[in-house]
Amino acid sequence: MAKIVIIMGSKKDLEHAKGVEDVCKEFKIPCEKRIASSHKTPEKVLNILKEYENETVVYITIAGRSNALSGIIDGNTSKPVIASPPYSAKFGGADIFSNLRMPSGVAPMVVLGPEQSALAAIKILALHDEEIQQKVTAYQKKYKEKIEHDDREVRGG
Repeated sequence: MAKIVIIMGSKKDLEHAKGVEDVCKEFKIPCEKRIASSHKTPEKVLNILKEYENETVVYITIAGRSNALSGIIDGNTSKPVIASPPYSAKFGGADIFSNLRMPSGVAPMVVLGPEQSALAAIKILALHDEEIQQKVTAYQKKYKEKIEHDDREVRGG
């Protein structure tokens, strides 16, 4: 069964991961959380990838500061990788740049919000699963209907 694997650089990233996990639950998509540091435990990162190499997965990486995690994962798997770095007020958001500049041959996508990261991963899984496609369409419809409702409400109708 297809799943989303969240790999966090540290336990500090759990709150951000919960946002991803909540959307996965709404779609009934299995989601697994792991912790591994590309700087401190690079061999563990590679071992985690080996665990999932024969499965249908999309990786969501959550790492702040110097995000080597997304790059090492993307450079060592053919599976899609979405970098979802948590915002850091401490650095005024400047640490986002470590997610945007990757070396040749390495291309993790960058999606900042946890909900949006989950939705992007789910859409990737939907490419080969019609049931997931239908859930995505219904999810989008819900938001479109809310906009229409809100528009009617502010217009006094």
